[in-house]
Amino acid sequence: MPALTALARDDRSARVLLSIIGTPADVATGKLLTEVGAAELISIAEGDGTVPGMDPVEAAVWRDRLLSVAAPDRLAERMVESSKVRVIVPSDPDWPTSLNDLGPRAPYTLWAKGRTELLTESLPQRITVTGARAATSYGAHVTDELCGDIAQGGRTLVAGAAYGIEASAHRAALIRDANTIAVLASGVDRPYPAGHADLIDRIAREGLVLSEVPPSVAPTRQRFIDRSRILAALSNAIIIVEAGSRSGSLHTATEAAQLGRLVGAVPGPVTSAASTGTNLLLQSGHARVITDGADIARTLEGEANAPARSVIRAGASHAVSPTSRAL
Repeated sequence: MPALTALARDDRSARVLLSIIGTPADVATGKLLTEVGAAELISIAEGDGTVPGMDPVEAAVWRDRLLSVAAPDRLAERMVESSKVRVIVPSDPDWPTSLNDLGPRAPYTLWAKGRTELLTESLPQRITVTGARAATSYGAHVTDELCGDIAQGGRTLVAGAAYGIEASAHRAALIRDANTIAVLASGVDRPYPAGHADLIDRIAREGLVLSEVPPSVAPTRQRFIDRSRILAALSNAIIIVEAGSRSGSLHTATEAAQLGRLVGAVPGPVTSAASTGTNLLLQSGHARVITDGADIARTLEGEANAPARSVIRAGASHAVSPTSRAL
């Protein structure tokens, strides 16, 4: 039975192993990874010595969390299975350097299907569009118009392939032969939602499908939350078209603000529950009103820089970094 250190032959294989056994966005693991590297981290986890930056109790909990996932022989099988999918690590030329802004919460690896060269574009070339899954006809129409303008401007549309606003964003890009990236909360070989299997497959052929979790992994509520930071970090601007008062899209806005990204929201009818979240973002002064592609272009050109105040998330106000910019 192979030991974990035998599976972690180099930085790449160690990061693949860490993505299988580790918890995404875990700050303690991320700090240690930055300090000692992936291969040494695996060695420390399998050993019984001290763990840099942790007291004995913290170290024991951290080790138990990593080592209780699966037996080494099963992990070896999963690594072989996963080798059929493209893996990107920070030392690769197509690693998106904007993810490094996440610091210790950066992904250990990225699993990819499609055109990974889209990740080498400059940050202003990518715009994330997200919003309500239960989108209204108004939201779908506005998304198509906005994303059409973005596509014609030559920028890449990033979204999460969910029902509603995100699906409209991807389709708007594909219809116009523009670049689009789908970031999944599941493995890239496990399309979610299942009803979008054809859409995700087309994105993989014509654009790019990404995930920080290995193949075959199913989505969970926490993985959707974790994905928000990647949707925010990949792009220079995050546009929310529709969002309820407790929408996960507002978490993406929070992440974007904390990273100093541009945040914009499309106003909606005050009578529409699907626009409660976006209207609250605008009312808080955190997001700038977006009504068409020209608004986006002007802001990306630096003609607007409103001060950030607060982000409305899950019905509550959360403070953000004073360096955040509002779109």
